[in-house]
Amino acid sequence: MTTATYINNEIDFDTLLKEKTLLVVDCTATWCGPCKVVAPLMDRMAEEFVDQAQVFKLDLDTNSSVAKRFGIRSIPAVMIFKNGELMETIVGVKPYEEFSGAVEKYL
Repeated sequence: MTTATYINNEIDFDTLLKEKTLLVVDCTATWCGPCKVVAPLMDRMAEEFVDQAQVFKLDLDTNSSVAKRFGIRSIPAVMIFKNGELMETIVGVKPYEEFSGAVEKYL
């Protein structure tokens, strides 16, 4: 089973932006209750879109510079990048279909 894995740091994040055509990044934190609701949805998306998009998690407690860079003020926040460009950010707990539908728009 494929799951969304954590990006270690901003250098890895920037490398993924350059290398991946379609990148989904779940901005999260260990203390965030709503983030725990979204986490299994991201794992499901990683499994469902395994050949079409790369799904990762990013802990903003250890990567606050990424949050500042993209103006993330509330979490969970799911950012969708296509060819290194931020296309969309979905903030808060949403149904799976809202996340998957957003990804499908950019396939």
